[in-house]
Amino acid sequence: MARKRIRLTEADPGAELLLVSIEGGQGLAKKLTDMGLIPGERIRKLEHSGKGPVMLIVKGSKLALGRGMADKVIVAEEYIKKTITVAIAGNPNAGKTSIFNNLTGARQHVGNYPGVTVERKEGIASYKDYEIKVVDLPGAYSLTAYSLDEMVARKFVIEEKPDLIVDIVDASNLERNLYLATQFMELELPMVLVLNMSDVAKNIGQDIDEKALSELLGMRVVSTVGNKNIGTTQLLETIVQAYENRTRHRRVAVNYGREVEEEITKIHNLLAEETEVYQRYPLRWLVLKLLEEDREVHEYIKGLPDSEKIIGQTEKSRAHLKSIFADETETVLADRRYGFISGTLKETVGHTAEAHIRLSDKIDKVVANRVAGIPIFLGIMWLMFKAIFTLSEPMMAWIEKAQSWLAVTATSVLPQDSILEGLVVDGIIGGVGSVLVFVPIIFLLFFCISLLEDSGYMARIAFIVDRFMHKIGLHGRSFIPMLLGFGCNVPAIMATRVIESRKDRLTTILINPFMSCGARLPVYVLFIGAFFRKEIAGNVLFSIYLVGFVMAVIVAKLLRRFVFTGPSAPFVMELPPYRMPTIKALFIHVWERGWLYLKKAGTVIFIGCLIVWFLSSFPLSAEGDLNKSYVAKIGKTIEPIVRPLGFDWKVATALVSGVVAKEIVVGTLGVLYKTEEQEKGEESVGLRKALQQDSYPDGSKVFSPLMAYALMLFVLLYIPCLATFAVIRKEAGSWGWAFFSLGYSTALAWSVAFVVYQGGRLLGL
Repeated sequence: MARKRIRLTEADPGAELLLVSIEGGQGLAKKLTDMGLIPGERIRKLEHSGKGPVMLIVKGSKLALGRGMADKVIVAEEYIKKTITVAIAGNPNAGKTSIFNNLTGARQHVGNYPGVTVERKEGIASYKDYEIKVVDLPGAYSLTAYSLDEMVARKFVIEEKPDLIVDIVDASNLERNLYLATQFMELELPMVLVLNMSDVAKNIGQDIDEKALSELLGMRVVSTVGNKNIGTTQLLETIVQAYENRTRHRRVAVNYGREVEEEITKIHNLLAEETEVYQRYPLRWLVLKLLEEDREVHEYIKGLPDSEKIIGQTEKSRAHLKSIFADETETVLADRRYGFISGTLKETVGHTAEAHIRLSDKIDKVVANRVAGIPIFLGIMWLMFKAIFTLSEPMMAWIEKAQSWLAVTATSVLPQDSILEGLVVDGIIGGVGSVLVFVPIIFLLFFCISLLEDSGYMARIAFIVDRFMHKIGLHGRSFIPMLLGFGCNVPAIMATRVIESRKDRLTTILINPFMSCGARLPVYVLFIGAFFRKEIAGNVLFSIYLVGFVMAVIVAKLLRRFVFTGPSAPFVMELPPYRMPTIKALFIHVWERGWLYLKKAGTVIFIGCLIVWFLSSFPLSAEGDLNKSYVAKIGKTIEPIVRPLGFDWKVATALVSGVVAKEIVVGTLGVLYKTEEQEKGEESVGLRKALQQDSYPDGSKVFSPLMAYALMLFVLLYIPCLATFAVIRKEAGSWGWAFFSLGYSTALAWSVAFVVYQGGRLLGL
């Protein structure tokens, strides 16, 4: 509801109004109040002629006000903004996310589609008298529902019936992108076609006749450059126009040729007899899905009274068409759709210059080269880890100083040696503060991942490693979720839904936790910073990530050989053109991921650190002796299991708490070492120094570079966090696979850490 303040004389006849105030002094205000015109009262204006009196309805009665008096009455004209629901659709890498961000800005909400783990992004755009609800559908190549993303996109359009579909297409690659548009046309919903990346199309010499394209497709067409926010206002205007003229929407249908159309008519006539069907679905679309042997549509038809007759006719039609075309019906339909697209483009797309090799193709000759591709990729990864470690070091030092200052200040203000002092200084500042120190490196990691994604290089990586991945029974498409695991394993595992083969998908899910997520990064940075020279710090960090990938490869090979046997599915993945990422897009992506880390620090990690502080401070009978606390009892119970790995009871406790979230490993150590400092009456030092100074009663150091490296490998490989465990269960559809992941990964972590630690000792390291 929006309110615009105007004078009563300016209001339109028939308008519903809210009386705001009365000008002209107390005398006039009292007079009008006595007549029922009280501020806050709802009134309705009737007609008035020229300079004559203004007629109103006040409290159910008519009232006439002189024009001069009416001019002193300030009202708010109430009007309800009309709502349009728009579904943003398109192929992956067509710039759909950029358009969505341009339309909605910060007014976004992220959730899940009902019953599935596919992310649902919604936002609000206001334009003129409309509030436009924008729903960002998962990227899809078609509505054939091969993958979970495609099923979700189709289900939303069919069941929730948005007012308008906005189909985002890559203007430089129309032939492939328009295939999805032809399928949306079959759903008979009003559409707007957005020719995104129109600048790229012009650069390669394409000249698109938008007016002719609009006529041939029966929908409005608008050009945009999403990454530069060009064309957004024109798109909003086009959306409103398309909505207002939706009843005059001209439907264009693909003509599949005489033989196919005859069979469509036969099935169509049978479906038309079912009232429930044509009220729910467009009949032509339903017929086409039956001919394509769509599983979901087939199951729906089986529930109808005349299902046998309809299915019988469908089978006859398929057999008839196969005998004519010597090919499966779905292939024939796809060919006809591409024929329609080809004919449309011949009429609407010209070339203003000779065809030339695109910049993307030139770059691909180097970075996607069969020989140089993988070394270049490894080099980029090495540079990335070297850069984030080097650039984040000064910022982390500032935060550490701020943490120490905060601890000293809190100690001077709070009651000496009180429980409150211990809670604030050791539990909150020592625990949560130790985790927040690593915020800069987390944001830098997310920035680098977003840079790889938005530039188009991420898709090249899948292409580069496809040949290698086939040797372990997977394909390049599995590598994208693995790479996304560097950010967070939860969305990375959810991203496996694009993998059509269940065997490939389960294998990818089970190895994904070996990809070092952002939550493990604080652990690595803590121990690398404490026990390795700055000159080799980036190399050590890179080696940890490399070990994770190597272990994932070995486990994948074993799973595909002994558990998920059979050939891997064929791999088809587009290579989008390289683009220069925009600052706005990078900021949104980094902030979305970084905010989750900060939110976790304020909730899960905060609670975890408080629990560890409580266990380290009680029972009171321990009189401040950490070795007599609850946490020491827990840690010393577990210590024999991890002692062969070189870990003491404090590390054992941190590893147990890390099951909830890996950042809590650092938080737990922060609490334990702060508590120990308090117990010994030592001055507060940073956690890194505390680890370096820690020693056993005999004077030998608790930590060494070898032990620190073994510990990092254990954190890399052992049981995934609770959120990852839960998403494995949901995506795999079984508790069995979730517990299998928990068990085998922890056993592997222990074995690898044992070999590294004990092997290193034998070698004298």
